[in-house]
Amino acid sequence: MSENLDNFTPRSSFLNIMKERGYIHQCTDPEGLDAKLLEGIVPAYIGFDCTARSLHVGSLVQIMMLRHLQKSGHKPIVLLGGGTTRIGDPTGRDESRAMLTDEQIQENMDGIRKVFEKYITFGDGPTDAIMINNADWLDKLNYIEFLRDMGVHFTINRMLSFESVRLRLERENPMTFLEFNYMILQAYDFLELYRKYGCLLQMGGSDQWGNIVNGVELTRRVDRAEVYGLTTPLVTLANGQKMGKTLGGAVWLNDDMLSPYEYWQFWRNADDADVGRFLRLFTELPLEEIERLERLEGAEINDAKKILANEATTLCHGPDAARLAAETARKAFEEKSLAADLPKVGIERTRLEEGVPFSELFVLAGLAKSKGETRRLVQGGGARLNDERVEDAELLITLGHLNPQGSIKLSAGKKRHILVVPE
Repeated sequence: MSENLDNFTPRSSFLNIMKERGYIHQCTDPEGLDAKLLEGIVPAYIGFDCTARSLHVGSLVQIMMLRHLQKSGHKPIVLLGGGTTRIGDPTGRDESRAMLTDEQIQENMDGIRKVFEKYITFGDGPTDAIMINNADWLDKLNYIEFLRDMGVHFTINRMLSFESVRLRLERENPMTFLEFNYMILQAYDFLELYRKYGCLLQMGGSDQWGNIVNGVELTRRVDRAEVYGLTTPLVTLANGQKMGKTLGGAVWLNDDMLSPYEYWQFWRNADDADVGRFLRLFTELPLEEIERLERLEGAEINDAKKILANEATTLCHGPDAARLAAETARKAFEEKSLAADLPKVGIERTRLEEGVPFSELFVLAGLAKSKGETRRLVQGGGARLNDERVEDAELLITLGHLNPQGSIKLSAGKKRHILVVPE
């Protein structure tokens, strides 16, 4: 259903940006979609299930696509999966997702809403974004009627061929009938959005290709309408790690789950090999400037990383937060001073009165996952206490280690720092 896009030259502004900056992996009908984009405003959607109180940078490619779509004169539709989250997308998973209560899903939806307001403009205008909850129609479905009207358009043979299902079965990991229904419901979402809002395009990651194709085909069969699907390549770090996850946990987009400083540091610590690609995908710098920056070598590549961090943090948290993060980093790393804006973790004062082993405090601060990992870092010379190298992982840390500012600065390597503050 897709075709080789190497020789495809878009005429529309949106697809041209998508191709130049590396967003396109597959498209159901690139020529047809390109023509639609030239005719007028195209409403397009991406779905996001509500499995946490924030999205992380693994969703940022899709968020940036909606931003570029709106800036190109089209209408973004953010579809929150208030209904489908109750099932859980089996794509890319070897086991079922944990079941969430309605209250948990609503709390997660409230947190996710905050992310999109940073990137796109919502309102009642023709190109203003709208946010929809698929529970609005999924909750009202009559199961027998739904099976009769929609189930006839899906074959088990075809569904078993989709990669998300095939890989799960090849690994002999069970897939419940509940999860098997997910792809049908996602296809039905596209049909509903076409009927209610004239939505012509669904976008998503490459792992969603099968689900998106299902929606395109269902809409064509049921309403005889021509709609389109577009996917992005899978984005991984240069080390092969999945985008959005680090050794310290998820890189959240909401500042109540990850500070702007830590977010800035994630981008500043990007691998040299990732800088050019990340500048294209996660900033709006002109391509000419990106090409100049990715040609930098040696120590100069750090300048490109700082620009990446500043631009990405500005989009997510605003220019003031980006400037503060950059200044905090400069003080912490270049001046080796104690910056008050470093991330903080609290500890009961009574515990410091009694004394806490350094290895335990390091884990409490989130700089290591275990005492064993702390000991290995100490042995390698990578653990510091108030900027001084630690030789003994079991050193007892007490109130006597407080610096003049009333905190204890812990460091893992040269780039990860945290302040422990007695409470």
